[in-house]
Amino acid sequence: MAQIIASLAEVGGRYDAVFCDLWGCLHNGRQPFPSAVAALQTYRRGGGTVVLLTNAPRPKGSVVAQLDGMGVPRDAWDEVVTSGDAAQFAMLSGAVGRQVYAIGSEKDEPFYTDFAADLAEYAASQPPIRRVARMEEAEGIVCTGLRDDLTETPADYRAELLLGKTLGLPMLCANPDIVVDYGDKRLWCAGALARDYEQLGGRALYFGKPHPPIYDLARRRLGALLAGAAAGDPQILCIGDGIGTDIQGGLAEGLDTLFISGGIDAAAFGPDSDHPDPALLEPWLAARQLSATFALGRLR
Repeated sequence: MAQIIASLAEVGGRYDAVFCDLWGCLHNGRQPFPSAVAALQTYRRGGGTVVLLTNAPRPKGSVVAQLDGMGVPRDAWDEVVTSGDAAQFAMLSGAVGRQVYAIGSEKDEPFYTDFAADLAEYAASQPPIRRVARMEEAEGIVCTGLRDDLTETPADYRAELLLGKTLGLPMLCANPDIVVDYGDKRLWCAGALARDYEQLGGRALYFGKPHPPIYDLARRRLGALLAGAAAGDPQILCIGDGIGTDIQGGLAEGLDTLFISGGIDAAAFGPDSDHPDPALLEPWLAARQLSATFALGRLR
């Protein structure tokens, strides 16, 4: 049974670090949530380390620039780890070949060109990745998202996905999320295309939450930040509103989890998104055979 708490401060002192989701927890794609920013600032002032762990398909530098542009203060976090970072490493390693067919928008261009410091040296040591215009020329597919997520749906990609499956191309999915809320609009993500690709019989590879590669990278970067005893076996709390990504991923890593119920599934827990109804929350979690350590309406 998930313990419903009043704020992060109620339990934060038990943990050396938090792995905190972005979209739905810290911001809505357009602006930060003031209470969430304040909660992370307070946690850091108490000695905790904040790693922002996101399924964004873009690399760390691009996400940091987005956070700066939204007005998220730098003193609310210590490190950023993205699904894009973990997927970049896989792409550079040749996980889907070195000639790839790209599916994604212009805003995801940094995925192919911008590498965090701990990946840049590795990138320089590997043969180049070449994007091809025709799927028939590719060894694999790299999907960072829809080309226009404001107007398109996964159904618009059925013909492309069928061709990829027929050609036997593996797909590297840079963002396992199915949907995300952008302000008051719900948008489809790369995970929806990868899901459909698998349903058609194709093979998709995932590197963001809830899959291990992004947690491996987050632990390495956290270790570089910490000193002393905590660096060896830090106590970590995973915070997120995605039951199948943030919470499932944290549980699979053996970590405690804080489910933000007022995020993407807020409508399931009663009219007050700040305070989930326990009578609705517990059956909902049980139906998914998942139970977070804690639950909180909004990060505060």
